[in-house]
Amino acid sequence: MDTATRLEVANWLVAQSLTGMPENEILRGFCERCRVAGLELSRSLAIIDTLHPIFEGRGFRWNDFDTNEADSFEYGSSNEGEAAQNWRRSVFHHMLENGHDEFSIDFTNCAHLDFPVIEELSAQGHRHYLAFVHRFGEAGTLGQMDCFYSNWLTRRDGGFTDTQVGALRDLVPLLALTIKSAQQVDIVRTLGRVYLGRDASEQVLRGRISRGVTERINAVLWFSDLRSSTAISESISPDEIIPLLNDYAEASIDAIYEAGGDVLKLIGDGVLAIFTGGDMTSARHAALRAEHRFRLNIMKLNARRAGEGRPVTSAYVGLHVGEVFYGNIGSEDRLDFTVVGPAVNEVSRIASMCRSVDRELLASSEFCEGLDDEGRRYLVSTGRYALRGIGRAQDLFTLDPELAGSASATRAYENYLADEMSHP
Repeated sequence: MDTATRLEVANWLVAQSLTGMPENEILRGFCERCRVAGLELSRSLAIIDTLHPIFEGRGFRWNDFDTNEADSFEYGSSNEGEAAQNWRRSVFHHMLENGHDEFSIDFTNCAHLDFPVIEELSAQGHRHYLAFVHRFGEAGTLGQMDCFYSNWLTRRDGGFTDTQVGALRDLVPLLALTIKSAQQVDIVRTLGRVYLGRDASEQVLRGRISRGVTERINAVLWFSDLRSSTAISESISPDEIIPLLNDYAEASIDAIYEAGGDVLKLIGDGVLAIFTGGDMTSARHAALRAEHRFRLNIMKLNARRAGEGRPVTSAYVGLHVGEVFYGNIGSEDRLDFTVVGPAVNEVSRIASMCRSVDRELLASSEFCEGLDDEGRRYLVSTGRYALRGIGRAQDLFTLDPELAGSASATRAYENYLADEMSHP
């Protein structure tokens, strides 16, 4: 591969980095261009750790023929169990432990090496293995994302030539920079989605980051919190509190997302969410669907936790509808993308009333009145109440107790919730 060809490949990498091409496509395009230029690659693997609440990193593969292997994958922690054992026996771990940036294996002369990957790759017809570790500087590191790992193989008799190795030495650092750039964009999107919520994150990433920029929207508001959470927290060891909160938060968030809602805040054991759309009847229907799914999630969760000898509980849910301000609120140094307004205060007070009337769900009259005729049939009034800090009394509604005692009524309600055709 001559200098002009290397420059062409380098320019292509830069262009794809700017366009945001997916990493697996970048690796594929890079390998194919190298082959056209005479660099006889047969297989490649690129790995980069990332900053993600679940995954430790991501990997990307390319082969010179179709295989059943996925061309991109994610992996969890390599600090324990079988994953840790595999990592410690890998070429990359050996390179880090011994300070190598580059490592070459000739499969015709490697009996002295103890890497499980050698036998498998050699059996596939590969003849030469070349690995690189490109370390990031302190300022270029995000969490565990501190290295770019790659390996390159050829079936060519005699392995890679010195010129081919030189070409890879020149080009792989640019490939690393291209994939690192793509991963940083992905990290921003992941962190925004995890910490702000799905819609709020999209709003921020589209540029709505100026302080005080809000819009008036009509929304169905959800506020939920756990029953007897303070008493449970005082009765268990401190290291059990976070798993408890995580379990029940997951049960609610999964239900809200499944129904099309957006979670805006986690406040201790409380969850603030919204359901929006052009059709507020459909938004109300989605909120009821989420509440029902939440109850089913809690049933499964409690069965598991009880089997493990852990404390179980349930949750209160308040539902309301109103106009709110949605957007950036806070100081110049600390902004929150959330909703504010009297309706937000009301929904939290409605959820608090669940304890007083011993109901797990309470909905405002505004919520109930906006449902379709069939939906209103399943809600009954619990009475008229003056909510703390709210200047007006209002009727509150809950699910008809008959639903809990009648299998046919439960099925009818579930069919109503499942009927999305009439609630687009």
